Amino acid sequence: MPLIVMKFEAVTIKDIAKALGLSTSTVSRALRDSYEISPETKKLVLDYAEKINYQPNPIALSLKERRSHSIGVIVSEIANSFFSQVIDGIESVAYRNGYNVIISQTRESYEREVINLNYLTSRSIDGLIVSVSAETSDFSIFKELYDRGMPIVFFDRIVPELNTHKVVVDSYRGAYDATVHLIRNGYKQIAALNSNPVLSITKDRLAGYLAALADHGLKEKNDLIKYCPHAGLLPAEMEEAMGQLLSGKSRPDAILALSDKLTTGCLRTLKARKIKVPEEIALIGFSNSDLTELIDPPLSIIKQPAFEMGKLATNSLLQLIESKRPVTEFTTTTLAPQLIIRESSGQRKGAS
Repeated sequence: MPLIVMKFEAVTIKDIAKALGLSTSTVSRALRDSYEISPETKKLVLDYAEKINYQPNPIALSLKERRSHSIGVIVSEIANSFFSQVIDGIESVAYRNGYNVIISQTRESYEREVINLNYLTSRSIDGLIVSVSAETSDFSIFKELYDRGMPIVFFDRIVPELNTHKVVVDSYRGAYDATVHLIRNGYKQIAALNSNPVLSITKDRLAGYLAALADHGLKEKNDLIKYCPHAGLLPAEMEEAMGQLLSGKSRPDAILALSDKLTTGCLRTLKARKIKVPEEIALIGFSNSDLTELIDPPLSIIKQPAFEMGKLATNSLLQLIESKRPVTEFTTTTLAPQLIIRESSGQRKGAS
């Protein structure tokens, strides 16, 4: 016999009314805890609704309340440990406040970012939490949404031009402290492996690296500064940047990797080329992965308070969504990174 697939149909107020022999208006009022309905009838309706797992239609509710109780989140890569921890923080606040979370990823593509934005905003979301893609240099779509009244909060990779809430980590300080650590351990040829130069975090982290060199009398060398436009997501870009570093006239004795993917990708390349870490080249980088301490050698990292960032961004967004009046004062919250020292950035061989 052919398989018959039944079409799913959600339980409605009409179904409850029919089963209990009540009018739909009575059931509706009982579900809304109206004073017009007796306690006995309310209990009858609510007990039956719970028994059959009745869920209100979110589309109907959104039309009635002019709110969908859902927020959109756009990140570059869900599998990235930093972004997954941010999402955990977002959901912990959103669900506690009755909001659903719709997550999409750009894979560092501006084109996908635009598609995701158009999709989410067409679904009547109440607001957006965004970390822009590595390719994004044109922020006009965000400005257009902002001007039309869409509540938007940025985190990590922000749009400085838009006057809204932002949640960031002190990337300058993270890169500065990591570079100083390498200098104090005897390294003098310190390379910086960067994401796309248009990103706010790239600018801040590179500035911290350069300031640390200058403060300790080391010259900036252009051939020790490389960029991966897609933040290490594309292996070919990673290979090319690392190849240039390792074959250049100023071969590094240490590398500062300025994003999560760049950090692990850098170690992968060094191992593939049988370059010992830290004996030949030391390594330290931004990462939130719990596996960095299990890698051989354990990785020194700059860790970001990702979960807290997600919570703060969501609280800020809900404040924009639920405010009875237009919000005119905005904050940029800056959190401190944590420098975790392990074997990959140990004392340079021969250094005192």
